[in-house]
Amino acid sequence: MNYISSIGSYSIMVREVFKKPTKWSIMKSLILKEIDELIYGSMGIVIFISIFMGGVVAIQTALNLTNPFIPKDLIGFATRQSVILEFAPTFTSIIMAGKVGSYITSSIGTMRVTEQIDALEVMGVNSLNYLVFPKIIAMFLYPFVVAIAMYLGIFGGLIANILGNHSTSTEFIQGIQLDFIPFHVTYSFIKSVVFAFIIATVPSFHGYYMKGGALDVGKASTTSFVWTSVVIIITNFVLTQLLLG
Repeated sequence: MNYISSIGSYSIMVREVFKKPTKWSIMKSLILKEIDELIYGSMGIVIFISIFMGGVVAIQTALNLTNPFIPKDLIGFATRQSVILEFAPTFTSIIMAGKVGSYITSSIGTMRVTEQIDALEVMGVNSLNYLVFPKIIAMFLYPFVVAIAMYLGIFGGLIANILGNHSTSTEFIQGIQLDFIPFHVTYSFIKSVVFAFIIATVPSFHGYYMKGGALDVGKASTTSFVWTSVVIIITNFVLTQLLLG
């Protein structure tokens, strides 16, 4: 029953976010600030993880090709499929749920504890629109992050393949081009947009409605990460069934 009430509260929160918008002159600066914090500030960890993630996929694929009759270009093919379909959009989103989600929950939760949200409401400001809407708009740039993760994941696979002398660069690139389906990229971008909305709103929900003192902010951040990850995984299953099933 508690889960049902939480879903109801979440739905109400999402509706309230888009009501009584803040003045654009103020909102613009808030959006730019969130882009810097949520998107630009996350590029370092995304780049690092993507390169090594692609490298690991390429190495594991190469080490499992024990049959000499299996063509070596399968390494590039498997790396491309794994990175584009799952690792770039989904695994990166789990990482972002930890980094970005914890930041969102802790920042909003701290404002709740210090009664800054109450002050906004007293001044007649829609606090949900003021706090959450800029994060949603900023996270709509998340597909660009996923695109970079795709490119660097495949590039990392190429570098690991060459350094490990598993196959030639020509064979790896041929594998990347083998039976390429453009819709797979579209599918990944669709998932990334949905995941971006989840990463922006679920942590905001846990931060906005948290109760207690300063010590409870950390607990709310942990709970936020767990539930954001769960929602991403379930949504990933549903979208995969709908779009590729």
